Amino acid sequence: MSELEVAGAPGGSAQNSLVAERVPTRYDPEPLLRRMLAVGDVLAVATAAVVVELWGSGAAAALLLVLFAPVWIITAKLAGLYGRDHPTLRHLTVDELPWLVVWALSSTGLLTVLLVPFPALAPSSSDRLLVWGTVLGLGFLFRAALRGLWRRITPPQRVLIVGEGPLAEAVVRKLELFPDIHAKIHGQVPSCAQLQGKLQELIAGIDRVVIACSELNEELLEELLPVCRADRVKLTIVPPTRGMFGTATHLTHIADLPLLDYNTWDISRTTVALKRVFDVVVALVGLIVTLPFFLVAGLATLFISGPPIFFRQTRAGERARPFQMLKFRTMVRGAEAMLPDLVPFDELDTPMFKLKGDPRVTRVGRLLRRTSIDELPQLVNVLRGDMSIVGPRPEQLDLVERYAPEHQFRLQVKPGITGPMQVYGRGELTFEERLAVEREYVENLSLARDVRIVLMTLPAVLGKRGAY
Repeated sequence: MSELEVAGAPGGSAQNSLVAERVPTRYDPEPLLRRMLAVGDVLAVATAAVVVELWGSGAAAALLLVLFAPVWIITAKLAGLYGRDHPTLRHLTVDELPWLVVWALSSTGLLTVLLVPFPALAPSSSDRLLVWGTVLGLGFLFRAALRGLWRRITPPQRVLIVGEGPLAEAVVRKLELFPDIHAKIHGQVPSCAQLQGKLQELIAGIDRVVIACSELNEELLEELLPVCRADRVKLTIVPPTRGMFGTATHLTHIADLPLLDYNTWDISRTTVALKRVFDVVVALVGLIVTLPFFLVAGLATLFISGPPIFFRQTRAGERARPFQMLKFRTMVRGAEAMLPDLVPFDELDTPMFKLKGDPRVTRVGRLLRRTSIDELPQLVNVLRGDMSIVGPRPEQLDLVERYAPEHQFRLQVKPGITGPMQVYGRGELTFEERLAVEREYVENLSLARDVRIVLMTLPAVLGKRGAY
């Protein structure tokens, strides 16, 4: 039987198999994850103690920090760092980075305040800086690693999808694109109406119910919520009016009244200025750090494929202004002249193309593409102001000329070396999916979002999924 099963199959065999697949364990997956995250936090604090002993005030200060480890766990609990995975369908460590900053700052500050009556034991300014930086950096890394380990040692959560059509198809597609969701489809009910009277039976053996049907109503929710709470089944709802919600929305509350606020204003000048400062700093640091990759990639291209080392192509920048984009050459010489024979632009259904197994790509070029090293020269484009570190990918001018009016939003900001397309599926995204994630980025532009995408880029590159 296929992974996607239709609930209500004859004889209820699907439901029985779901119940039978539950394997008793000492700990449920969620409590186990919380314990693993707490262990990671303690390890981060312990490592900070070692750092303080080696480069700070010495063994006494390090021992004091270890003794205060329970305080760090309590502040992490108060910051909600052990309860964010359970309710959401997808939660990444990068999503809690702001709260990790708050946790490290507040815990370091609390330690200082508690030791005010004991001046001899109070940590020095350099100790506090070492502790804060070490706990923040290693806490982030340990949490990310332990979440990855948790996904490997626990079975994926069993998901029942209620609905069919575009909403349900979008849910299935996201589960395909993002394996870190750690979920597997174990059943599907065609409509919300089929839940009536069979709710208890249908959610047997299910970990999460995803409602993705247009006929969702308040009466169904009133029936569904108590049953899910009683059976400890997580509940996720895809809004029936998905287009109405859009991407530039913020859900807020006034007492018990939920409100949906729309972002209809322009990007502030300070945000643009901060983004430019961020671009310059990251580009300069990136050029210094990646200098060995420049040398190796340049020499490999030169000796295996011959000159030239770099490839220049005219791309559309902000407001469609043309600029010369730099890359390491990954194709044979004269590759652009061969393109019309491989891709008939006039016959494209969408203004986008991606060639799998492109015959023009050289052996060394294929490696450079898979590791995204070929994009490193674009750091120079960032310093010039043609590109940003994060943004929609720059397209060729002849493709941009084919843009419909609803595609023009991509040209409102500078194109980026990385961006939402790179971290949400890369080459596996369809044109419509790519537009959707790029629209969400453009309409919610912020420096915090740029930092988040940069942090998500390295795992996406190392995963090599969707790279051609």
